[in-house]
Amino acid sequence: MHYMQRGFLFNMPTTSHRFSINTFLDKMKHSLSYALDYYYPLAGRFVTVRYDDEQACSIYVDPNKGPGARFIHASAVSVSVSEIASYSPLVLPIIRSFFEFGEPGVINYDGHTRALVAIQVTELEDGIFIGLTMNHSIADGTSLWHFINSLSEIFNSLDDNMMMTTKLSHIPIFNPVLPAGCSPIQKLPYLELPEEYIRRTDVDPQLSQRIFHLSSASIEKLKEQANSERGNVGLGQISSFQAVAAHVWIAVNRARKSPLEETTTCFVAMNYRSRFNPPLSSDHFGVMILPILVTRKVDELLENGLGWVAVQLHETISANDEQAIEGTLKAIMQKPFVLRPDDITTESRQKQRLVSFAGSTRFDMYGPDFGFGKAVAVPTGYSDKADGKVTMNAGREGGGSVDIEVCLSPHTMLSLESDQEFMAFVS
Repeated sequence: MHYMQRGFLFNMPTTSHRFSINTFLDKMKHSLSYALDYYYPLAGRFVTVRYDDEQACSIYVDPNKGPGARFIHASAVSVSVSEIASYSPLVLPIIRSFFEFGEPGVINYDGHTRALVAIQVTELEDGIFIGLTMNHSIADGTSLWHFINSLSEIFNSLDDNMMMTTKLSHIPIFNPVLPAGCSPIQKLPYLELPEEYIRRTDVDPQLSQRIFHLSSASIEKLKEQANSERGNVGLGQISSFQAVAAHVWIAVNRARKSPLEETTTCFVAMNYRSRFNPPLSSDHFGVMILPILVTRKVDELLENGLGWVAVQLHETISANDEQAIEGTLKAIMQKPFVLRPDDITTESRQKQRLVSFAGSTRFDMYGPDFGFGKAVAVPTGYSDKADGKVTMNAGREGGGSVDIEVCLSPHTMLSLESDQEFMAFVS
């Protein structure tokens, strides 16, 4: 997998005092330095340990290895905020350049020699773009946003002498959750990872990307429709996420003109912190997500409609309680494996008619403040874009609105944009 990438697009301050890029950069550097005192593993690098007698290896983070995090200052003063905010196909390659490790082929495995976290500040014609990149093997989306919010909090606490004036409100917790009988050292069945497992892949240049905005009213309407159509099924309320995911899953299969007799798979990356009793705090740092897969026949989706599809998602997600999660984690830890890149190619995704969901509308994406007010947009980078990849984010106006970033083949995207049933909920 690629590194995670999140960007913040800001207009230049309109206050009367003159903005100093040098002062801002200095403040960002100090903020990052303070943040690494709390998130110290991010300053290190991966290390592989060989167990020759067992024909195995393990990978861990050494916080003391390497030169630390990366901080880059770049300039693109010929590009305006409005151009970047348009998210048009012409500006997507430009946005990609606003992130460190944006070049083709950089993957999580490169954390052995490359920084685990990097920040790039790019000056625009009339604004600033802050691009944050983090290795996905050490953190999930929840931990990424925990770090971003801490960085913002530290930034706003610095006085004129670049000293923190308040304590961090949420300290990261580095305490991995391990099922009974499982060792924290996970040994992979290789002395070294074979090249076939670390093949350097790039995003398919033919993919089309678009952000569809659903207002809070549209989300509520979808949720009401899903709950009214679900029938007399004995379960709790269909959530907004489940209603939107069902709506998109149906629409993408319609746009793909998937054969009715074939199957289609919906993939959801589930954060399991809240599913323990008592729930784990979001302060727990690490990768605490599990894949949820729901496979159904295409004709079932198209014929049974929104409520039925939402129920399939709801039932599968709800079945993953604490006991089920611990069982899954134990099975993985007792027999670790590495996913082959060949298993997640564009061709394999199309063959499975896969629609995968990432991101979360619960992340406070527009809350981080770096002295410019509310961000104009919070775009993703190039990482892990694939046919059928859907990233759900909170909308800028809040109130339950959602931005859905969809990646599809060009002809499928055109079909989706022409789908009146799907576009009826898009503003």
